[in-house]
Amino acid sequence: MRRRLEACLHRIWSGRTLASDLLLPLSWLVAGAAAWRARRARRTAPVRAPVPVVVVGNILVGGTGKTPVVIALCRALAARGWHPGVVSRGYGARGGPRPRLSRDGAGAERLGDEPALIARETGVPVAAHRRRPLAIAALLEAHPEVDLILSDDGLQHLAMARDVEIVVQDRRGTGNGRLLPAGPLREPAARLARADWIIDNGADAPSRPGAIGMALRPVRAEHLASGRVLAWDDWLRAHADATCSAAAAIGQPRRFFDMLARCGVRLGRTLPLPDHHHYRDDPLRDLPPGPVLVTAKDAVKCAALGDPRLWAVHVEAIFSDPGWIDALDARLRAARGALESAAKTGR
Repeated sequence: MRRRLEACLHRIWSGRTLASDLLLPLSWLVAGAAAWRARRARRTAPVRAPVPVVVVGNILVGGTGKTPVVIALCRALAARGWHPGVVSRGYGARGGPRPRLSRDGAGAERLGDEPALIARETGVPVAAHRRRPLAIAALLEAHPEVDLILSDDGLQHLAMARDVEIVVQDRRGTGNGRLLPAGPLREPAARLARADWIIDNGADAPSRPGAIGMALRPVRAEHLASGRVLAWDDWLRAHADATCSAAAAIGQPRRFFDMLARCGVRLGRTLPLPDHHHYRDDPLRDLPPGPVLVTAKDAVKCAALGDPRLWAVHVEAIFSDPGWIDALDARLRAARGALESAAKTGR
């Protein structure tokens, strides 16, 4: 039911349709509420962390590929000497008054599927809570070595001060340019002008001036029942004659299926599921015999099924301009210097 509703909304948002026109008055209300929140936030100073904060977010509803960017940045910045930690809302997990820390258990049921994936892929400390300043405080208290915070989503979380904003877009761009519910935008498209970097997911080259293209490339496949891991090319050779199924509970499942097809996987059945699907109902049981490929995000939940057909596809982000992370590193070192200076002068 949810998947059908999402498909209907995306059809409405594909252009300036009659249905979109009819929803415009509600979009005006959303715009008014967003402007009111912004005014209220300006009257209250956002909570400033003692370390630099990078927000990786989007203005488009649904998944655009933020989490792969966060994972890539964790690895790249750690290689440059940083000790990153990650905060996230932890969508789909059991909430509570206190932030949930990965050191106390990194399962999807505790953290949410995306923070659980980040913790497993990178090994960095992760904290999940809907109020990100609380998550940051808990993370820094538990891990004093952390000298950089990456926020997975949170662009609209105005209570959290940030030093850098990275907006991740995909092939949908800004859709029909309208705010929810008449369009797919959380904020007006003009918000993009205030971002420090824009990442175009699904584009080998950027589709707009100043943006950076990003493609996701499979690097390894993990057999969930046994834990056996194969390099992606080895997996392809071993299953060259197999007809495979694929399932994805991400914002844009078609993106995963298309990537597999481009890589030479012979796909039979594909099963798109609602983003953050819990897998407790085992929606994979009716797929035909043969390998079933799932995303790494899905794997943190469906590994418990014990299905011997399941393989998780782990990807890496490839950027059209790898040098942008060096520029980000320089920006963050300047921000850290400013914070240290302010701390010394008591400002």
